[in-house]
Amino acid sequence: MALLIHRALSNKTLHLRFFSQAALPLDLSHPPSPLTYLEGFPRPDPKFAETILAVPRATSGKNISAKERKVGRVPSIVFEQEDGQHGGNKRLISVQTNQIRKLVKHLGESFFVSRLFDLEVRSEFGSGDLIEKVRVLPRKLHLHAGTEAPLNVTFIRAPSNALLKVDIPLVFRGEDVCPGLRKGLYLNTIKRTVKFLCPADIIPPYIDVDLSELDGGQKLVMGDLKVHPALKLMQSKDEPVCKIMGARVSDQQKKK
Repeated sequence: MALLIHRALSNKTLHLRFFSQAALPLDLSHPPSPLTYLEGFPRPDPKFAETILAVPRATSGKNISAKERKVGRVPSIVFEQEDGQHGGNKRLISVQTNQIRKLVKHLGESFFVSRLFDLEVRSEFGSGDLIEKVRVLPRKLHLHAGTEAPLNVTFIRAPSNALLKVDIPLVFRGEDVCPGLRKGLYLNTIKRTVKFLCPADIIPPYIDVDLSELDGGQKLVMGDLKVHPALKLMQSKDEPVCKIMGARVSDQQKKK
């Protein structure tokens, strides 16, 4: 995501805001160093790297979407982000139901929408006519309540200079040595994901939550999460993530 720089003439104060790449006046004589994943932090597993295949879709609407699903396609859209919100350069596409279903099954829903993919748009599936190839982040995924079949997917373009709001999944570790859990207490999981503003090149696939030192009555808050310093927390740092609680009522009744 590019930065549009505007200098106010009245007070000479420099204001920065996110806007589209086309409007960016860049000084390329000293390009910034690319961001990379740091040692010890989670990074995407290459075994799940996959190019999502798509074809253009001329129109939208309930009837069109229903026809697409009947032939094994998921109506989708890909766009750019401006000012941290849904922006322009929209393209209507359809992706393959089986491919999206497989990725969601292997990764899990929350992990699917926090991972970057290459997207290839061709005139027809299997065609050599490449219309667009772009890196994207799945922004929203709508699944059927009964069958969990994918109904809609929204993608956002993710160039290296983009800053994207991502709900990053939490992975809890250290339960086997957690002092509170070893005493028979239980873990109250308050948050499953946490929203961060992430440079596109270093979106973490998940965040490790270390429970190994938590005792009864103790909690972890969002400010305790260990992440790349370039990530910006979009929620209160004092908001709780998890807490070690007393024994459940059912467990207490069993002891009587």
